[in-house]
Amino acid sequence: MDNERILSKINELDQCLKELEEIRPDSLDEYKRSLLKRRACERVIQVAIETVIDICNLIISGLKLGLPSDDESTFKKLKDEKIISEKIEKILINMKGFRNRLVHKYEDIDDETVFELISERLSDFEIFRKEILEFLNKLEKKMKVKNLK
Repeated sequence: MDNERILSKINELDQCLKELEEIRPDSLDEYKRSLLKRRACERVIQVAIETVIDICNLIISGLKLGLPSDDESTFKKLKDEKIISEKIEKILINMKGFRNRLVHKYEDIDDETVFELISERLSDFEIFRKEILEFLNKLEKKMKVKNLK
């Protein structure tokens, strides 16, 4: 498995979260008044979610778990392999749906939902990050033990 590439993607995710912290308005009113900040936040959230999906796909590919039919089955495979928790699986499914609304404009983007995400839900990304890093650490330890034998 390409751990370096996964870690690089985690770095990208960290950068997105840092950018969101820097550009996030202090209030919903300020968010609604600034088209520039709204669009910047939406784009960075989109990139962050796509980065999460990329990380999941790299793990699926690296472990040769089979080609998922869609992102939701990717998340299910990772949950079934105990790489991510059921809680994170559900969060990722919701993130993917939100990303699709941002990209494809399936429905109007609700400013309150976006502001809530950037104000109160960034910890979801942190939990995902923590679970992936814990998995990589376990895998690395397992490989070291295997190589010693």
